[in-house]
Amino acid sequence: MSNAIRPSERAFLQAVAALAYANPFSPEREAMERAALGAEFVAGDPIWSVSVADPDRVRPNIWRIQEKLEPVLAAVRERLIGADGDFALYEECVHSLLYQRYYEQFAHATANWSFYRKFAADWAHFFEVPGKRYETALTVEHFFACCWQLARAFHRIFDHIIGSSRPAARLRASIWESIFTCDLRRYRRVLWKKMGDFPTLITGPSGTGKELVARAIAGARYLPFAPARMGFEQPKGESFFAVNLAALSPSLIESELFGHKRGAFTGAIADRVGWLEACPRQGAVFLDELGEMEMPIQVKLLRVMETREYSAVGDTATKRFEGKLIAATNRDLAAEIGAGRFREDLYYRLCADLIRTPSLAEQIDDVPASLDDLLLYMTRRTVGDEAEAAYPVVLDWVRANLPKSYRWPGNYRELEQCVRNVLIRQTYRPLGGAGDDFHARYERGELTAAEVLNHYATLVYRQTGSYVETARKLGLDRRTVKLHIENA
Repeated sequence: MSNAIRPSERAFLQAVAALAYANPFSPEREAMERAALGAEFVAGDPIWSVSVADPDRVRPNIWRIQEKLEPVLAAVRERLIGADGDFALYEECVHSLLYQRYYEQFAHATANWSFYRKFAADWAHFFEVPGKRYETALTVEHFFACCWQLARAFHRIFDHIIGSSRPAARLRASIWESIFTCDLRRYRRVLWKKMGDFPTLITGPSGTGKELVARAIAGARYLPFAPARMGFEQPKGESFFAVNLAALSPSLIESELFGHKRGAFTGAIADRVGWLEACPRQGAVFLDELGEMEMPIQVKLLRVMETREYSAVGDTATKRFEGKLIAATNRDLAAEIGAGRFREDLYYRLCADLIRTPSLAEQIDDVPASLDDLLLYMTRRTVGDEAEAAYPVVLDWVRANLPKSYRWPGNYRELEQCVRNVLIRQTYRPLGGAGDDFHARYERGELTAAEVLNHYATLVYRQTGSYVETARKLGLDRRTVKLHIENA
């Protein structure tokens, strides 16, 4: 028995297989592309993100690898009969080839999946060579479903998690791992059907896009493909339920989450289906501001996470939660646990999958030019097709009126409002007057201690949304904090 892969082909195919199963947002990707292409490698920015100069950021190395891979796999296929020991590597390289060959269809198809027939025929071509049929690790319909999931995940991350800095790159890579884990091979074999069992906890300052992260994860869940009806098993109706716990009273949170029976409390004139019951198996419930949840509800949520079971308010019947739970907080949960405001056992049920969103200041500190990309992104979100004309106006105003040292305490939420203010009024005044005048006077040493404290108390209050929490962080009385914020 001889090997189907020749020594001159092996290093290339091993690099292709490694790349096919790598995190596309990992910095190691560039080294894998270089290993596959050698002297043909085209150097570029190792951080793959949307940019002002090139919104799509096409990586030419991908298509160079594809062009090189096609003839190599065709030759290896001809040698598979009577060969031994190379099928696993061959199979993984076929996975890479088929995904890239049909990438545009996966990226843009929404309802018409008829190209599955051609996809399946190509699959058979590679794995059913004359006189022999190979047992593949994956079925064609499962791999087809994985390909669509990969395309959805990539675009939900690439298109919405913006920034050319290393903190932004780490965030994109972390979201990818939250969807596929750090081992895509294991994910495709078995974990694809288990990921709903793992809750995700997103932490980070207020206004840093935690809900965007949650939507990216929820929108990229695995959906099985059914060849018989040429379609995916997608949930009907809403599949993402976002709940801001800070905006609801404890009694309303319990009713909204778990549902209630008619007559359970005053005003309960009919049965209500809670979000946990309404969420389908492929969907997700997003609990924003988790640190605001009262202890009794934490106990009920802990039971859901331990057993997947719960009861509606005023009901003894047991229901089962089938979806994925995603939670977010800007609170320091370790401090909350120490203060007795958050259950330690609930935290340990949540911390299997942790994601931290970086502040806007962290991004700008790492790559100052990333602010330009973020301003363009916010302008596009605000005015759509008019963005190319409006963006220079916004950029010029920010450069002329805000100092480079401005810290953007409201993060992306503040950046968006700045863009809107400039487009509407050709001006923007940061909260508490913390713009050019404040920072210029700060750097010249002209501020009083009261002015600095007014500004800092306001900044912390914007992050916490609570006088009590701001007072705790600053080590001041709540009334003193309120006075400083009012005087800002």
